[in-house]
Amino acid sequence: MRLVWKSLDKMRCLRKRSTIPFLGFLITFLLFLNLYIEDGYVLEEDKRQLRETSAHPPSSERYVHTFRDLTNFSGTINVTYRYLAGTPLNRKKYLTIGLSSVKRKRGNYLLETIKSIFDQSSYEELKEIVVVVHLADFDLVWCENLVQEITRKFAHHIIAGRLLVIQAPEEYYPSLDGLKRNYNDPEDRVRFRSKQNVDYAFLLNFCTNLSHFYMMLEDDVRCSRNFLTALKKVITSREGSYWVMLEFSKLGYIGKLYHSRDLPRLAHFLLMFYQEMPCDWLLIHFRGLLAQKDVIRFKPSLFQHMGYYSSYKGAENKLKDDDFEEDSIDIPDNPPASLYTNINVFENYDATKAYSSVDEYFWGKPPSTGDFFVIVFNKSTKISKIKIATGSDDRQNDVLHRGALEVGEKVVGTKKGKQCTSYITLGEFKNGNIEVQNVDHKIAFDIECVRIVVTASQKEWLIIRSISLWTTQPPSQ
Repeated sequence: MRLVWKSLDKMRCLRKRSTIPFLGFLITFLLFLNLYIEDGYVLEEDKRQLRETSAHPPSSERYVHTFRDLTNFSGTINVTYRYLAGTPLNRKKYLTIGLSSVKRKRGNYLLETIKSIFDQSSYEELKEIVVVVHLADFDLVWCENLVQEITRKFAHHIIAGRLLVIQAPEEYYPSLDGLKRNYNDPEDRVRFRSKQNVDYAFLLNFCTNLSHFYMMLEDDVRCSRNFLTALKKVITSREGSYWVMLEFSKLGYIGKLYHSRDLPRLAHFLLMFYQEMPCDWLLIHFRGLLAQKDVIRFKPSLFQHMGYYSSYKGAENKLKDDDFEEDSIDIPDNPPASLYTNINVFENYDATKAYSSVDEYFWGKPPSTGDFFVIVFNKSTKISKIKIATGSDDRQNDVLHRGALEVGEKVVGTKKGKQCTSYITLGEFKNGNIEVQNVDHKIAFDIECVRIVVTASQKEWLIIRSISLWTTQPPSQ
């Protein structure tokens, strides 16, 4: 660890000569060197280019130790943590929820946040989560008093292994003096956000092996009811697709979900560039460098910012997420499927975007009578409810004016993709929308296809904003 900070301190000496292009090169080089060479699937040409790059390193030898020490991003950082309450269980959980908290000048919302996590979870959900609180303030008296409060209010969760309180000792932190003042931020602001990056890095590092997935929250957040069930639905719907970070709030570092296997890389990344920019900006770079180009954010938001005063100087911070819903358990299941349409697609507004929980949609040119949009499930399933919405707030005429909703069975392959050979009509679209309840009571067979059929040509383009399907839950054993 001392070598890491020693090399980083040396990097700081070059701040007047360093440039943004070099920073981009450094980030890209380190991540891709690790991602490709370590995992063994880089092409020979890529290996050749990397060897050439390695043969001509940057002129200053001040960066050599940084390259040597931080190239392997997959290993955890050697930190001896203090256990202030609770100890980790041997069994891996489904989800770790991480919180980092410091002493505030005004207000303290940590206890309310912890309470919300537990209160909004069912007994079955509690079995699958562990909450880790990193008390990242160097005021040990404050930490001790807060630990006593946490222990008194949440003793049963601590005993059950659902709540851990930790601290990374101050001696593991880099120097927080003389930092680069990027973006003309005042010195105390730079110190605050730089330390926050290190706080998060140590928290991520600790949580690496506790669960399969990791959710970052801030310490002033309210949760929606049964948020874990909603999360699991979304994760299941993304099976087979690549993602680095899923977002369940549009605010700050709230509701950001990762695979736990990526936590060591993210921890190293935050440590390496801790003084460059705020953590939420660094996260954008990290996501992009791991080849997730676009934001993947889901609605409704599952977490709401509830604090009125920031942890930085106690400044007012009344930001609210207007997409938050207290009861979000009714998130659709949308089982894995392939989508096909013969409607002319506009640009990249393809069919899959209507079936996603992400805030995006399908957009096609004016459809004609008989045109279709079909969902073919990977395996037949029982559907309880179907809800489809067309048009958008800013393009209210781009709705399906005349159309029918059908469900089918007996899938076959055609030149235009897979289709079912037998369909039953469930209903007609009204004002561009349709919702059908109790589908499983109306249809005797397990459904293999859901199809939208245009029953009259229209001059307006067509937006399919959302297709939401709820499956029938099997009876409990």
